[in-house]
Amino acid sequence: MPKSKVRSKTEYTEAAVSRTPVKVKGSPTPRWYLVVMLGLMIIGLAWLVVYYLAGEQIPFMMALETWQNFAIGFGLAVVGLLMTMNWR
Repeated sequence: MPKSKVRSKTEYTEAAVSRTPVKVKGSPTPRWYLVVMLGLMIIGLAWLVVYYLAGEQIPFMMALETWQNFAIGFGLAVVGLLMTMNWR
């Protein structure tokens, strides 16, 4: 019985990786941006925690409905998270 021909395998070569530094467009974000960004996320989280723990005892939280308190807490946190996309 005849033998099958053995194909020569092409060796895998990795693509050359460029080691040249790339300039980032724009200047770094000012310090106040970071403070506002983190502040909004922390205030949003604090709003939700306070609503869960003591929402029935705080008059202005009682005046709002449940979904409004959630919207305020999550809204503040989401705005802070969206700000992270522009932070450098």
